[in-house]
Amino acid sequence: MDQQVTDAAQVNTARYEALMDVIRNRMTNRAFAPCEIPREHYELVLEAARHAPSGANAQPWHYIVVRDSAVKQAISQYFVQEQQNRIKLQMKFPTPNYSGVATAPGVIAIAVDYRFVRAFPVLNDGSELDRMYRRNAERILLQSVASSTMSAHLAAAALGYAVWWITAIGQDEMQRNIRPLLGIPEELDVVDVMCFGPPLKPSYKRWKKPLDQIVSWDRFNHQNLMTMKQIEDWVKTRRHKVMYRDETNVD
Repeated sequence: MDQQVTDAAQVNTARYEALMDVIRNRMTNRAFAPCEIPREHYELVLEAARHAPSGANAQPWHYIVVRDSAVKQAISQYFVQEQQNRIKLQMKFPTPNYSGVATAPGVIAIAVDYRFVRAFPVLNDGSELDRMYRRNAERILLQSVASSTMSAHLAAAALGYAVWWITAIGQDEMQRNIRPLLGIPEELDVVDVMCFGPPLKPSYKRWKKPLDQIVSWDRFNHQNLMTMKQIEDWVKTRRHKVMYRDETNVD
């Protein structure tokens, strides 16, 4: 029996290492080399997305594969406009260049059906308690879609593609502009756009916090609690470095 347990642990460790090879090498890139993404690769990526967990097993997502170059260009232009809006608002946020959306070989829009919040614990009586539960239900729903999207990203990475997760599409105006481009009904909202393809330039690994900064055992380690001043300093002095630099070139 002990030998069987040991053998099983060895097999599981091997599977873990294979998974971690994909996770560690899932890297963001915003400029892609031209190529034709085969239909079967889209299907492999979305098959992974389909198997993600979701609250109440509601699976409140829908994926739209975008192959029309004119539609890609239009989506890209909306993001570029958002980039310019942030500059005008003086947010001082290091917004990426969204023009790469237009030339990304693979583009998939991820839509969510918020009506599925009714599948989660809610009262539906309009009370303050119901509003509290609905806010929690929306978190469940978005966590579900994020898990599905992450599965798609890992599948694309396993196929050897660089990926780009775009989330700057929460505004109502953006929804009104993008929905008609993709024939998406008003009942659904676009929450993410996934771009992928061979990188135009080599991808690089971004800095990640060490494990001991993000993990506590049994009770929260308050040595890892940042003050508001520390967070503000991080935003001012470090955010732009960890967003767009190789982890070896952060400091």
